[in-house]
Amino acid sequence: MKKVFIASIIIAAFISCNKKSTLEEVDVPQATSTTTTSETTSNPNDVKANEGAFKMLGLNYGYADLEPYMDAKTVETHYAKHHVGYTNNLNEAVKGTELESKSIEEILIGIDGKDSFLRNNAGGYYNHNIFWEILGPKKGGEPTGKAAELITRDFGSYDAFKEQFKKAGTGVFGSGWAWLIMTDNGALKIITTANQDNPLMGFQEIKGYPILNLDVWEHAYYLKYTNKRAEYIDNYFKLIDWDKVNYRIDLHRK
Repeated sequence: MKKVFIASIIIAAFISCNKKSTLEEVDVPQATSTTTTSETTSNPNDVKANEGAFKMLGLNYGYADLEPYMDAKTVETHYAKHHVGYTNNLNEAVKGTELESKSIEEILIGIDGKDSFLRNNAGGYYNHNIFWEILGPKKGGEPTGKAAELITRDFGSYDAFKEQFKKAGTGVFGSGWAWLIMTDNGALKIITTANQDNPLMGFQEIKGYPILNLDVWEHAYYLKYTNKRAEYIDNYFKLIDWDKVNYRIDLHRK
């Protein structure tokens, strides 16, 4: 009887998480039946979105290469199910509209906050692209180059930055993101956003260019860490590819 009761709770929770909801409780997109990937996909670069304006950009590493800090099953499910789901939905949202010819950044800057379907899926597509970009196997450690200079200037030290960033990430209620952004005056700032919002969206109170981000949706860590979000964040720092972060800084400053 106990097993049946527990199973009922799990099933009820699964059904609840997939119902239509408000901006505060957003559906997690799943790969559609026409998505050309499956649970057995071994190479992330084989994952393709449905035909449309936006493509999956691939990963610079395999699903297991972020071990032991991110497990292969989580990375595969996150990329080949959730991320591709956002991409497919974004393509569906812009199909046949003037947005189909715009860049993702242009869409985000001009997005209507009341259009929840476009808002959540455009954000989900873009946010995940950055997340995968700035991670890498055998990375982490102290920041280098311009990132080191700016972090020391604006936070005092890398340790102080990590403490503030972890506090921001653990403080997100429900699902969302922690960000390191560069504001219009060139300062670095830590902010958070709910659901799949990001600091490029015009309606955000604090806007800026994303330098790096951290996904704190449960699908990003729960298989490995269960409810230990703080531990997940500690290990996230061990995966940051500072060369990629410096690339993003240079790209924005050009």
